[in-house]
Amino acid sequence: MNDDRKVLLGLSLDELKVVVCDLGMPAFTAGQILKWLYQQHVTDIDEMTNISKANRERLKEHYVVGAMPPINCQRSKDGTIKYLFPVSCRVTATNKTDLFVETVFIPDGERATLCVSCQVGCKMNCLFCQTGKQGFEGNLTAADILNQIYALPERERLTNIVFMGQGEPMDNLDAVLRATKILTADDGYAWSPRRITVSSVGIKNKLKRFLDESECHVAISMHSPLPEQRRRLMPAEGQMSITDVISLLRQYDFSHQRRCSFEYICFGGMNDTPAFAREIVKLLQGLDCRVNLIRFHEIPSVDLPGSDEKRMESLRDYLTAHGVFTTIRASRGQDIFAACGLLSTDKKLRMKN
Repeated sequence: MNDDRKVLLGLSLDELKVVVCDLGMPAFTAGQILKWLYQQHVTDIDEMTNISKANRERLKEHYVVGAMPPINCQRSKDGTIKYLFPVSCRVTATNKTDLFVETVFIPDGERATLCVSCQVGCKMNCLFCQTGKQGFEGNLTAADILNQIYALPERERLTNIVFMGQGEPMDNLDAVLRATKILTADDGYAWSPRRITVSSVGIKNKLKRFLDESECHVAISMHSPLPEQRRRLMPAEGQMSITDVISLLRQYDFSHQRRCSFEYICFGGMNDTPAFAREIVKLLQGLDCRVNLIRFHEIPSVDLPGSDEKRMESLRDYLTAHGVFTTIRASRGQDIFAACGLLSTDKKLRMKN
């Protein structure tokens, strides 16, 4: 944003009541603004036509809607679309002001999934992830997160949202929870939490808070059942081990509608052998969950082997036969660097792509 006005997008009804009270506007105006935001998706306060012109002018002095359209898009041959959104966050690690995030729209028959970002870059520095190579540049606000949905050209087609874009959701938990509450609130988007999946590497204390305060699905980035190997792939293992993550998950009920899943990128000969299959079964035994196997997408300067189709199918079949329902996730948008692990808004890294 180029001025000091605050953003309406991301505010709840109670917060809007404070806004209109502070501005000397009628209390019922808060409900009107709420509907214009989350039901009508207006982009300008002047579009709120059932609010008097005088009150709209008063509101405009201090607030903007906060909707920012994407500034670029790339279309994959498989129908996937990657959007580049500007963000308004100002508290950054690099003091940059021209920050952006990538968001991926994935149509699939009657389903349409949006992969949203929650940070510019990421602190987790997973070996296999391009976003981690960017480093951390800033936390998105709830408005920045919601804007990826709000300003999406295909918004009305969405059936599911996954927090699997740039950033670690538990590292920006307040904003993620605020965004998901608005998405699921009756006076917000009124989505079922079962349409939303939030991913995590596992952050101590934050993961528990998410599980307690949200009813959305959870997806854990596993990638290895062995703590030592996982630490080499994912430094976050040192803060909360995969065994601690699973011990925590066992305290929650995933036997009904809420789902727990594990993301598992397959590296040829490294974590896709029968020995690893047995370790996964042992680790997850008795936990209501599913495993999604993911193909490794090569990134610059990282020497990791991808698994072949036969190995992935064997791993899937073994896990499923031993009580761990497993699927192989289709790669989408690889030709536009929109597939798993390829998102980055660092200009140098994007040029290498």
